[in-house]
Amino acid sequence: MPAKTTATGEPLDAATLRELRAIVGAEHVRHADGDVTPYARDATPLFRARPGAVVHPASTEEVAAVLRLAGARGVPVVPRGAGSNLCSATVPLQGGIVLVLTRLDRILEISAEELLAVCQPGVTSAALADAAAAHGLLYAPDPGSRSVATIGGTVATCAGGLRGLKYGVTRNYVLGLEAVLGTGEVIRTGGRLWKDVAGYDLTRLLTGSEGTLGVITEVTLALLPAPETAGNGLAYFPTLADAGRAVTRVIAAGIVPATLEFLDARCVDAVEQHARLGLRRDAGALLIFGDDGEPAAVAQRLDRMAELCRDTGAIEVSVAGHAAESEALLAARRCTLPALSRLGSITILEDVGVPRPRIAEMVGHIEDIAQRHDVTIATFGHAGDGNLHPTCVIDKGDDAAGERAHDAFGEIFRTAMRLGGTITGEHGVGAAKLPYLTERLGAAQIDLQRRIKAAFDPAGILNPGKAGS
Repeated sequence: MPAKTTATGEPLDAATLRELRAIVGAEHVRHADGDVTPYARDATPLFRARPGAVVHPASTEEVAAVLRLAGARGVPVVPRGAGSNLCSATVPLQGGIVLVLTRLDRILEISAEELLAVCQPGVTSAALADAAAAHGLLYAPDPGSRSVATIGGTVATCAGGLRGLKYGVTRNYVLGLEAVLGTGEVIRTGGRLWKDVAGYDLTRLLTGSEGTLGVITEVTLALLPAPETAGNGLAYFPTLADAGRAVTRVIAAGIVPATLEFLDARCVDAVEQHARLGLRRDAGALLIFGDDGEPAAVAQRLDRMAELCRDTGAIEVSVAGHAAESEALLAARRCTLPALSRLGSITILEDVGVPRPRIAEMVGHIEDIAQRHDVTIATFGHAGDGNLHPTCVIDKGDDAAGERAHDAFGEIFRTAMRLGGTITGEHGVGAAKLPYLTERLGAAQIDLQRRIKAAFDPAGILNPGKAGS
């Protein structure tokens, strides 16, 4: 996490504003302070930059026209959905136009025969999942902000979620895209096929590009048959190291759970204070495990995971007896961030990834780093795939604490890399982790990314100051 970033972009000139109004309608162009202020930031704290205008297009053609105009005028364009990302990917660091895609919010097709969905980028993850479920299908990606996160945003950041171990992340489900390049050209990549190796895989390249290569205007996504049932359990451990050993035993036993999440003691305490779910506050760690599929097989695997947890020293293990109880267990994980946010006025949620066997070691390093820098950091995350979410809580206006948090996170990122991991497992790079990207990828890859960006966006107008810029 770099130091606090605040910037003010130059106002757009009257002629540019007039042309934008002609493209999308006057009511869909905002430029007054009060109208654009909410778009100066996203869900990433400490990053803020005022856009010159906020534009709400309603079609691919309008997006293309805006980009042609912006390219001709040299105006930066930052694509945005709900702004729920946690890497400052939608903060307009150089001002210009914030292009809000939430008016493109239609589910165009759900095909049970082809196991796919076609939708516009403004559809929320939860809305698509519900529409798929109505057809007996599953949209597997399950980001924590699913109720507000848009499909376009989750594709642009390659979002993960609680089901990542068993089902993979967003990139595993993107079959095809319609996107507008920085030149205003409209391209279609991939399509409706699960197998297609014709040419370079531009679909995968655009997925996770964080709005630096193109503006996504339509998405074709793979769906799966919905599992017959799902269940969850929880296990309390004396230490996180014990929980980590249980995770290793579960995977070694040939089980790939649908859910395998952990909370450290600070998270458990915060969640219980916030939600009163009846969690034990005397344990060093909580492991939530779950699976889905055929009922008898699910019950067998849940029992086996519970047994492995007991064998690894769990203090207490329980398996949910019915669907409502199972969902309550997942609520403990889903409400971790809001629970921690009650501890201070600014909550800085980061993510790093390490090889699964090194989770407990990484958490130990995080605790040591937090102590050395005199900041409070709680850690939760996806135990099954090694994705950790160290979360620091500070008070607004405490600049000294902010600097200490900045230094602590820098050390956390470098420690993850030293352990064979990465600076981000699912949140993305944005501006928040850009200072560490060269260390992660090396100078040669950074140079290659810049050449790729130049091919997609020769004028350099798409989300400048972010990855690939």
